Amino acid sequence: MNKITFFLILLFSAIAESPAQGTLDSILPVRGICLSAPSPDGVEKFTEFIRSELVPRKVNTLVFLIGYRYQFKSHPELVADNALSEMQVKKIVNACKAGGIRIIPQINLLGHQSSTNKVGPLLKAYPQFNETPWIPSRQDSSTVTWPNEWGLYCFSYCPLHPEVHQVVFEAMDELVEVFEADAFHAGMDEVFFLGEEKCPRCSGRDKAELFAGEVTAIRNHLAKNNKELWIWGDRLIDGKATGVGFWEGSYNNTSRAIDLIPKDVLICDWHYERPDPTAILFALKGFRVLTCPWRFPDVTLEQLKIMVNQRKFATPAVKNNYLGVLHTTWTGGDNFIEQFYGRQPVNTRRGGNYVDAFKALFDEINKLGN
Repeated sequence: MNKITFFLILLFSAIAESPAQGTLDSILPVRGICLSAPSPDGVEKFTEFIRSELVPRKVNTLVFLIGYRYQFKSHPELVADNALSEMQVKKIVNACKAGGIRIIPQINLLGHQSSTNKVGPLLKAYPQFNETPWIPSRQDSSTVTWPNEWGLYCFSYCPLHPEVHQVVFEAMDELVEVFEADAFHAGMDEVFFLGEEKCPRCSGRDKAELFAGEVTAIRNHLAKNNKELWIWGDRLIDGKATGVGFWEGSYNNTSRAIDLIPKDVLICDWHYERPDPTAILFALKGFRVLTCPWRFPDVTLEQLKIMVNQRKFATPAVKNNYLGVLHTTWTGGDNFIEQFYGRQPVNTRRGGNYVDAFKALFDEINKLGN
């Protein structure tokens, strides 16, 4: 190695570990965004968005909501519409690698096995996995709306079905491999059907133990290959006792699972209308936690402030449990990019503006590093 080469190595190393970046990493180790997979035709725009918008904003984590929109080789029966090929996924993975962004794929496990108007690929291919097969599916009845007599928002699979894990774990493993990921996000939010009385396997069982058992089973499977599990945190919060309500907390007695699951599961703690400081609950219980805003810029900035202050002022025993923020978007990957550039209006049906919230959040984050 000649002197010029050695000097260049030192120079680029110094740039990569600049004081500002080091300071930002210590203040807020995880600076993430949760985005849905683009359409196959939108992959090039998506990778360019990573390079031109996410990297300059110092986003370092991308939770990639792909679900069953991948061309699975292990389970082709699960492939959803607009599925990405391995080559298209690799383009996204490589763009993230080049920009220093950790990418974490996600499939909704346990709950969310349907959407607003159709049953999802898992229960369509394996209807025997349905926790509540006696409830009419939205695919069969266009008149089913929320709320309804069954309490149907979305279906769950039965965590005790003897064949369900073989299927979902093989799909999960394939995604982890193709994304070259060191973690997997399993969703696990808004699970309203669990331990139902008519289920021949779950009837009479403790719902907290059922939920904890499923989290633990997924975690243990991933841990065999040194991969970590991420989940949304709402089912671990007592919705009534905390006042966060039916959606952001549990009303079906799953919250006690917080004391039953492994502490190395990373919790994504989402709140959207108020900056509820429940990240403190998870941190004090020994979990690493991210705060997850969505669509109100003022609420988003307050959530950031709480996370930064908790990390700053917490005792050494829990400081490193406060990891940072994960901004959520809840629209299609193609849509978010078009909305970001003003080429498509933002869906403000529920109030707020998730694009403005994202921009405000990362503008403020980058001020922290200066």
